[in-house]
Amino acid sequence: MTLVRMLLGALVASGLLLVGRWTIETRRVASRRQERDAPTPLDLLIGLVTNFFDTLGIGSLATTTALYRLFRLVPDEVIPGTIIVGDALCVLTQAVLFISVVDVDPLQMTALIVVCVAGGWIGAGIVASLSRRAVQLGMGGALLVAAAFMVLGMLGRFPAGGRALAFAPRAFAIAIVVNFVLGAVLPLGVGNYAPSLVAFSVLGMDPRGAFPIMMGSGAFVATTAGIRFIGAGRFHWRAALGLTVGGIPGVIAAVYLVTSLRLEALRWMVLAVVAYASLTLLRAATQRDACAPQ
Repeated sequence: MTLVRMLLGALVASGLLLVGRWTIETRRVASRRQERDAPTPLDLLIGLVTNFFDTLGIGSLATTTALYRLFRLVPDEVIPGTIIVGDALCVLTQAVLFISVVDVDPLQMTALIVVCVAGGWIGAGIVASLSRRAVQLGMGGALLVAAAFMVLGMLGRFPAGGRALAFAPRAFAIAIVVNFVLGAVLPLGVGNYAPSLVAFSVLGMDPRGAFPIMMGSGAFVATTAGIRFIGAGRFHWRAALGLTVGGIPGVIAAVYLVTSLRLEALRWMVLAVVAYASLTLLRAATQRDACAPQ
């Protein structure tokens, strides 16, 4: 229990650092008499909808980017920073709520979060030598195959995944390696939610157990990156605030949905998430921009 409290404390501390840096930047800009408009209803709605689906494991980067471009709300060059800054506290809320309500083995959860974050730093240089298109094709194809096996499992023709909230020793060793690799591909913009849901389920864990692990990892990465984007001024203030203010209620609603679903219903939801993520990755890999070297 002490380990869980330490993890929650570290998450809250990272969020407070982000809020402090954002406040300082806001006051600095205000001192130059540059006005900051309040988020519009559309900004808040985008935050609500995208973070609701992000909490279900679908991810928010692609949908938020598409909406910003559709309504011409944010210049392309600051969209990544806006999403990271605006969604950081939402992802942190996801992590805190899931860690609090899902009774995953605390030692395993902490170790998996640490290796995922470490993978984002240590593995970035190695993965950066690969093209984004190669990673998207590989992971998209793997998820499509995994989705097929999940369907067979839910139809009783293949093991459907476990019900445990802790890994067996051998499965835990594999999960450590998998989570490190998933962290390493995060710098390429490849989300870890859907692959985590599949991998942990195949290794015997109840799909609910994946949520605090994958969201704890995402929260640490997002708050750290958000502080850097704020310092560089590479974000849209109004739109980012709209994501945060509108997104947190969306997160709370989605957490309630996930934790209240029966296991079989949750597995069908996970299948939909995995299929969506697979098709999105394969579609992105076939687009012209994805062919450029990264």
